[in-house]
Amino acid sequence: MNVASQVTGKRGENSYSFNEFVLKREGLDWYRDEPFLQKAVKKFTGAEYEKTHERILAFSPVVSSKWNQLAERIARPEVRPYMLHYDAFNHRIDRIVRPMEVHQLEKEVFGEGLFSSKMPPWESFVKRMLTHQIGEGGVTCPLTCTHGLIALLDEFPNPEYPQLHEILLHTKEGLNGEFAIGAQFMSEIQGGSDLPKNVLEAVPDGKNYRLYGNKFFCSAAHADYSVVTAKISGSDKVSTFIVPAWLPGDKEKEIRNGYQINRIKWKLGTAELPTAEILYHGALAYPIGPKDKGIAVAVGIVLTLSRLEIGIACAGFMLRASREAALYGDFRTAFGKKVKDYPLAASKLKRIENAAQRTTAGAFKIYDLFLRLEKPLNPGLNSEHPLEVRKQLFNLRELVLLQKICATNEGAEVLREAISVFAGHGVMEEFSSLPRIFRDVVVNEQWEGPRNLLLTQIYRDLQRVSEWYTPSEFVGSVLEGASQASMKQFSEQLEDLLQRPVLGEVNEASMEAAVEWDAFCDSFFKAYQQVALTEIR
Repeated sequence: MNVASQVTGKRGENSYSFNEFVLKREGLDWYRDEPFLQKAVKKFTGAEYEKTHERILAFSPVVSSKWNQLAERIARPEVRPYMLHYDAFNHRIDRIVRPMEVHQLEKEVFGEGLFSSKMPPWESFVKRMLTHQIGEGGVTCPLTCTHGLIALLDEFPNPEYPQLHEILLHTKEGLNGEFAIGAQFMSEIQGGSDLPKNVLEAVPDGKNYRLYGNKFFCSAAHADYSVVTAKISGSDKVSTFIVPAWLPGDKEKEIRNGYQINRIKWKLGTAELPTAEILYHGALAYPIGPKDKGIAVAVGIVLTLSRLEIGIACAGFMLRASREAALYGDFRTAFGKKVKDYPLAASKLKRIENAAQRTTAGAFKIYDLFLRLEKPLNPGLNSEHPLEVRKQLFNLRELVLLQKICATNEGAEVLREAISVFAGHGVMEEFSSLPRIFRDVVVNEQWEGPRNLLLTQIYRDLQRVSEWYTPSEFVGSVLEGASQASMKQFSEQLEDLLQRPVLGEVNEASMEAAVEWDAFCDSFFKAYQQVALTEIR
């Protein structure tokens, strides 16, 4: 034994310890120790509160501890997914190799049956918000995609394709205790969000189809089933298909359903999630929904749910950031005072907490509207519903878009500020999960329609409905509960902006209008969140 190691109080020894902070952080229960989240649950679940509360109390320790630890191990660079294209006998298998921890986490998260008919909606909502707090972990994007696939199958049952019913059971209720995973492959290299530019070809094969071509951004490439957009041969309209990763009996043999995975992307965030480039060379595909309305089906149902989920995820991210930054601010001493006792740090912690609670309140309020409306995922703006219902459906559509762009943008700001509370330790990935979650937020801001695309969509939507839903009516309905002065100000701003060249040719006037439109949407949605926060407090 080294003699020096036996010496007590040796020169240069530093006895400082983070143990107090680490033990407190590890002992946190993300639901029990989040009073504001419990208040939100109580407000929105009503008579079901006690049952919902008890079930979430039982669920929360698992996600707060075990799942979080698994997610941290999965995130290490040395275990990130990689491709094994061939087996030892030169068979093309395209196996996505992932660590055992992600298989364990995946089995437990999906095993909760969060989209099962047995799971009440609010219970599922809160459990998902808690689960998002682990970051991506290789499971939360697939969970979101699976939700969209299930909704699509529920919306368009088709007895001509019994396979679709089996896929629905496999993903929604589970078969023999196993829950399948869904994905959505829509983007192509030339189009990105511009789905009308899709060139992937769907060739008729009896009542089924065969796919030929490429998809360029395919997250959850390991999924069992995917929603894929393509154009039927001879058509310029995009259709939607469900594509199994393997045909019956082939999963064990590692024979994929007529496609190859060319490579896994190297991404800024959600690095645990395999995002791939895929080449289809005759994959069997089942059509779903109206054949000439694939874009409306894909966007109105699948992407709407994904965008809604991103808002829920941002609330979870911010709640965790606020909780852990506050804990560290109370622990860490600098220059003789706790970090939280400096006005600059205290104001930052307060701002982080307010943003987290405001975003959480907004997510609850939007989801409440989603649940109260009948079939809110109807594609497009046209509807046979009464005018007042149409207006509420329109509110939901725009709020989902606003939440997606505003919560991700603010989420990145909040995570960055929370990291700064930790100072140098904040960027140490073994010290804190916040840098990893920060990168996940940045990726979520780009997925399912980047900011500029959705700002454009909102602007066009408001112009299209102005004959039956005036800007002042829209503002008054969305901001119900805000001050009259606030509603008047936003109404006047919106009426003015809808007359400005926000989408015009590039010149000084149009760029100035575009900047104002961006700022308007951000402040308008924060006003909505503030109303939601006031209603809970």
